[in-house]
Amino acid sequence: MNAQELVSSSSRTAKTAATDANHFILTFENNRFASELFGQFDQNLKLLEERLQIHARARGNSVSISGDLLATNQARRALDFLYARLQSGGTVETSDVEGAIRMAVAADDQLTLPTLERKAKLTMAQISTRKKTIVARTPTQDAYMRALERSELVFGVGPAGTGKTYLAVAHAAQLLERGVVDRIVLSRPAVEAGERLGFLPGDMKEKVDPYLRPLYDALYDMMPGDKVERAITAGVIEIAPLAFMRGRTLANAVVILDEAQNTTTMQMKMFLTRLGENGRMIVTGDPSQVDLPRGVKSGLVEALQILHDIEGVSVTRFKDVDVVRHPMVARIVRAYEAQTAVPDESEHIGR
Repeated sequence: MNAQELVSSSSRTAKTAATDANHFILTFENNRFASELFGQFDQNLKLLEERLQIHARARGNSVSISGDLLATNQARRALDFLYARLQSGGTVETSDVEGAIRMAVAADDQLTLPTLERKAKLTMAQISTRKKTIVARTPTQDAYMRALERSELVFGVGPAGTGKTYLAVAHAAQLLERGVVDRIVLSRPAVEAGERLGFLPGDMKEKVDPYLRPLYDALYDMMPGDKVERAITAGVIEIAPLAFMRGRTLANAVVILDEAQNTTTMQMKMFLTRLGENGRMIVTGDPSQVDLPRGVKSGLVEALQILHDIEGVSVTRFKDVDVVRHPMVARIVRAYEAQTAVPDESEHIGR
């Protein structure tokens, strides 16, 4: 069976031979895909064993899975999902395995009653551009990506490393490629974390570019570099400090405000009222990392309180368990949160 046939095939390609309640064998028809699925030296299976406390042993294009009934079925759904990803032309990295495991576990955690019935295959929200396809790696990312599709104003708040900004830029690039919007506007407040702009050499653009670098990085990851450069030159993609937004009406555009915890009340109000016809706004930030002068209230924190009942507004709150960078980042976030209690400034609202 060639790659094209694999993509278009609707038949199940992972067959199950049941032996007892807690043990089964999965057999995958494509040997190459099975090898990629299991990983070099079966590293992906070892990750399944570690995370789900099961036993997984590969032999050829089959894998024998045994252990707790709930965990083994979670492993089955994760492997089914990852194999389908390979069939559709994708790749399977360690982070993809981690994401599939998280989603499989979350699907069971959300059940209100215990059940032994085998659940449907995993479905995860996706963002696709010509260069890259991103699949949700945590339930919160999944909810965030779905909120981006349906809401005109989306707040994504939570710790670093959860994908808030990256997914926002990816969604904006997707809408631009589809012709849903005519341009992308990316902005951040130029607030220093313990440094001063005056100590940096160059003109204003050269001084603020370091603050906007994460936005550039996400853009280049989602779109070919030459297209990004041409779009910036033509004004189709605009990257500017928040101060440059005053007095504008941004129609037919996706407007992203990153590091929004460092806006003042007036700056946030000014930004939110820039929304024009057929416009979308995405606001991201971490209320626990405010760099404003002491005594100045964060515009993000206040906006979350004021707008929580407004139609068309969606707020997604990320936690340390949603960190998708190096596992150490999640442990660092938890350690800091344990040391300093952070008020719960937002609720998860989806409209």
